[in-house]
Amino acid sequence: MYELIQAGENTWYMDCPTKVGLVRTASGHGVLIDGGSDKDAAKKVLRHMEALGLSLDAVYCTHAHADHIGGCRHLQNSTGCKIYVPEDELAYPAQPILEPAMLYGGRPPKVLCNKFLMAPSFEAEALTADVLPEGFRMELVGGHCAAMALLQTPDGVWFAGDAVASEETLQKYPVSYLMDVDGFLAALDKVETLTGTLFVPAHAPASGDITPLAEVNRRNTLELCAMLKGICAAPSTMEDILKAVFDRLGHTLNWIQYVLVGCTLRSYLACLMDKGELVTDVADNRLLWKLPEEA
Repeated sequence: MYELIQAGENTWYMDCPTKVGLVRTASGHGVLIDGGSDKDAAKKVLRHMEALGLSLDAVYCTHAHADHIGGCRHLQNSTGCKIYVPEDELAYPAQPILEPAMLYGGRPPKVLCNKFLMAPSFEAEALTADVLPEGFRMELVGGHCAAMALLQTPDGVWFAGDAVASEETLQKYPVSYLMDVDGFLAALDKVETLTGTLFVPAHAPASGDITPLAEVNRRNTLELCAMLKGICAAPSTMEDILKAVFDRLGHTLNWIQYVLVGCTLRSYLACLMDKGELVTDVADNRLLWKLPEEA
């Protein structure tokens, strides 16, 4: 944990709960890709930079979920660095409560206002291609969040953020958080077109070929769509659906899963509804999800 691993001549990543990229730029400065999950991760990566003789110039965040930006305030306070996040994600550093509020669907209870879902606030600017150091490349995708930046260093190393989940995670928790199912499938298509020397997802092992993992994620997503349609063969409320999914997976519901899985399942249901594969009905003051009559 927190070990620094070399990925290219001037590219490293810190292996921690959410991987942090470290790059020596052509100008001799140090930049980070993502800010770490918390203050401890930020302290660790700063120590690695000190050992390499690098000062921190900027942090480029793939997206603004708390586990990717939780260390940003400490990095900014300690070094005065600039921090960039995709433009559609700029509200989260300014108002961190938006993340648990969006997941919960209202003012979140205190149990959800923790470091895993709510990072300390910090000043951020829009991440665009023109603010990247020389030799960097960026591709913006959706799906997991409103906008996520896939960033390639001059060494050809791609930092893929949460564009894919690990196979181990999907085996244990098949309902991986998504904001937009169709956007996620499109992001997988984009990922498969990228070429590079190494791919470093935030929560999966680094690999020279990300295509097999992208296919695992695609298959998992489509299987979950089929599961939901099967559940809704009998008209079901959202709570019915949530219980049925957890029962089928053999999991026990807790607060965090209720929020993350519930929010994700609503995204799946919205996607299936927009495609005409599910419809809704209101009966006895309950919103029911069901298959279309012709099905």
